[in-house]
Amino acid sequence: MTPDLADRVTAAKAGDRSAFDDLVRATHADAYTLAFRLVGNEEDSRDVVQEAYLRAYKSLGKFREDAAFSTWLYRIVANCSSTALSKRSRHRHDVLDEEAIIEDTRVENDPVAHNEALAERDRLTAALEDLPDALRSVVVLRDVYDLPHEAIAAELGISEANAKVRLHRARRKLRETLYPLRGEDQAHAV
Repeated sequence: MTPDLADRVTAAKAGDRSAFDDLVRATHADAYTLAFRLVGNEEDSRDVVQEAYLRAYKSLGKFREDAAFSTWLYRIVANCSSTALSKRSRHRHDVLDEEAIIEDTRVENDPVAHNEALAERDRLTAALEDLPDALRSVVVLRDVYDLPHEAIAAELGISEANAKVRLHRARRKLRETLYPLRGEDQAHAV
């Protein structure tokens, strides 16, 4: 955690509302992006982020600072997203940010590579959409937000072993969807 954020956390824990406002400003974009990737639409994402910040504010005294504030907040956002998904009667899907796929300047300057990157992003988005919510949540939390297995397990209310199994299944399904011939070749090789 940067010294400035650490100071803001300390001040917010002591009751300084402007310090908490600073924490919100510093983390809002990432919290919203995580919520959007987990719940799949803007309206639900805004609700999830609002609920997450309310929970964070109420629980700030319990934050032990053994992890970064953003990591702690991501856990809360993931938990709120899980709650929102369980309340929904129909499935929503992830939409990947175009910049996440085409940040490389070589891709930005080459129209063919740019179009290939967009096509790859669309394939990945479709593959993620096909995953059940339970698998999609684990793969996004681990592979996009780099949360450890134990944090994912705690937030989703599952065992660490189950988190690892879900991640393995999600990655296998993505691999089979994105690279079907490779998946078949590997299956026959076993």
